Amino acid sequence: MKKICIYLMVGISVISFGCEQSTKKNDLHESTENPLNNNKELKPIDIGTLKSELGMDGIEQDGQFKITVPQNDLNVTVDGFKIIPPMGLGSWVAFAPTTEQPMIMGDIVVTENDLKPVQQEVIKQGLTITAIHNHFVRNEPDVMYMHIGGMGNEKDLAQSVKAVFDKVAEIRGANPSSAPNSTVENTLDTKLIDSILGYSGTMNNGVYKITIGRPDVDLKEHGAPVSTFLGFNTWASWQGTSEKAAVAGDFTMLASEVAPVIKALIENDIEVVAVHNHMVHEDPRIFFLHYWGVGPVEELAKGLKEALDKTGLENN
Repeated sequence: MKKICIYLMVGISVISFGCEQSTKKNDLHESTENPLNNNKELKPIDIGTLKSELGMDGIEQDGQFKITVPQNDLNVTVDGFKIIPPMGLGSWVAFAPTTEQPMIMGDIVVTENDLKPVQQEVIKQGLTITAIHNHFVRNEPDVMYMHIGGMGNEKDLAQSVKAVFDKVAEIRGANPSSAPNSTVENTLDTKLIDSILGYSGTMNNGVYKITIGRPDVDLKEHGAPVSTFLGFNTWASWQGTSEKAAVAGDFTMLASEVAPVIKALIENDIEVVAVHNHMVHEDPRIFFLHYWGVGPVEELAKGLKEALDKTGLENN
């Protein structure tokens, strides 16, 4: 099964780069949960109010709502490879129901010039900053990722999120998504990648992305379930040629998985560039790891497979 999420921004169509649902071969488990069906006490959110106050459309899934803004205006390169939104260069915020008021989780891409005024705006709007970290090293220009959270009624939350996105646009001089989309070279054998990893993905402007959920972990934040749709996933984005491919991505890990995953990646010549949190009130505790690899596609895929096999063991 493969779900491709499409996000519609006002006046433009934006292809999602954060919530593709990949399919694991020979596995009937869903990688995304259905929180409203499984948790009858959750209070549905008013998505109509969110759309109205945000001034933009998004994607709905299982009673949750998500907006995304690709950072098309940033000309980022790493080791000679161009980083475009499907490689992990997109801002997003998701709204989810809890037993009380809705909560948000989001990830805002900021430059060195954006960082200070945007974090000031986040605090001004009554939201919280739960992480600031990198996805890459040797990237030009430097970009960072600011995770935000918060709870409140739909109107207030939507207005606060809009103010944060508006602040980014104000500093950059335009909405980041208004710049033209870019494409990158990709002549990779994606079926080979699929066969090694055991999952399949989607192609977007030359980037092949695989997203893998963690249905084995019953993750909660503020007592509400956190699904793949809310960013609780492992992913890998690929570009390049079979001889010289680039892969960037994120591992989501339980505490016991952190050391084995890092060891497997490093021993397979894949750089670990960040280890950090996304949330602060989650249960169980979850760690996220960003990696970057350049080399023959088959070797990279085998290295990722070895690291992937270090996850999901506790509940099996």
